[in-house]
Amino acid sequence: MSYCVSTKRMNEILKALQKDYKIYAPVRFEKRGRYSDTDLIRYAEINSIEDVVYDEKSHFSPKEVIYPITQALFYFTEDEYRESKVDDKKILIFARSCDINGFRRLDTIFLKNGGTEDIYYKRLREKVKFILMECKESWDSCFCVSMGSNKTDNYSLAVRFDGDNILVEVKDHEFINLFANEREVEFTPEFVTSNLTKVNIPEIDSQELLEKIYNLDMWESYNSRCISCGACSAVCITCSCFNTLDIIYSENGRVGERRRVQTSCMHEDFTTMAGGWSFRKTAGERMRFRTLHKIYDYKLRFKEEHMCVGCGRCEERCPKLISFSSTINRLYDEVEKLKKGEVSRTREQASSTEEGK
Repeated sequence: MSYCVSTKRMNEILKALQKDYKIYAPVRFEKRGRYSDTDLIRYAEINSIEDVVYDEKSHFSPKEVIYPITQALFYFTEDEYRESKVDDKKILIFARSCDINGFRRLDTIFLKNGGTEDIYYKRLREKVKFILMECKESWDSCFCVSMGSNKTDNYSLAVRFDGDNILVEVKDHEFINLFANEREVEFTPEFVTSNLTKVNIPEIDSQELLEKIYNLDMWESYNSRCISCGACSAVCITCSCFNTLDIIYSENGRVGERRRVQTSCMHEDFTTMAGGWSFRKTAGERMRFRTLHKIYDYKLRFKEEHMCVGCGRCEERCPKLISFSSTINRLYDEVEKLKKGEVSRTREQASSTEEGK
């Protein structure tokens, strides 16, 4: 059922929900943007519907709500340990289709990967319900349609901001009584059906082809462009890499905590092991790994959709203006050349050329 609710009444409903829920939405932080006199839009708890930024894309994804940047896992002394606690309240998140679909990818990584559930992720994830924010039109960098993440039915409420009123679809019977006295209307959320940016996903159907892709010369071009800052991973809804750190308190050297800290496969030291050996030494190798993970490895392993949801945040935040959608399309073109037997310059060929000079 759907309803038309005034802004004032919606705030009353949110206040009632706050008894049981912590409510998160994209919020504007003035003068906190990456450039002078620009704002930052990222997820935070809200107290009113006016706090919700619905007409701009958030710079960061909502994954931080249940997968914090820094998270205490447990505390320890020399002879005991105590697991960290979480708030008793449930969680409501205002999110767009691509991000709701992104959470499904995170669920696969943390709950279905290797037959073991991550309890620290699960204990927050099982508290979450979604309020879908309607997207009728996309932004320039979005390519959610190409990635099949432009639609979802995984939500409890859906909203359309319509001037001084808000149209609300109620799917979850838990919330139906909150709208019992509101005016019923015909409302079903619309979804984006086309993007200005489109990508072609390469079809990698053999190990032989994959090996040729690994040696493509295109990856070398990122050595001089990518600075391995990890900004793309920080804003990505589906990036899940982390490190664990044991912190010993300076006040008492026998007491401390273990923390999980988000990191990125794009960082220079991410694959560095004891002794200094690294699996991926160059920015190009790291870009190759990230690209193939998003549009090949994940789907190959889990037999589901591709990992990337096409939100476009990564290319908006990249300080070197590297476009991930262009990278995917560039890879598609190279793969098509390889399939047709056309000569496509690889690193091995480039090395042979240099030796012959």
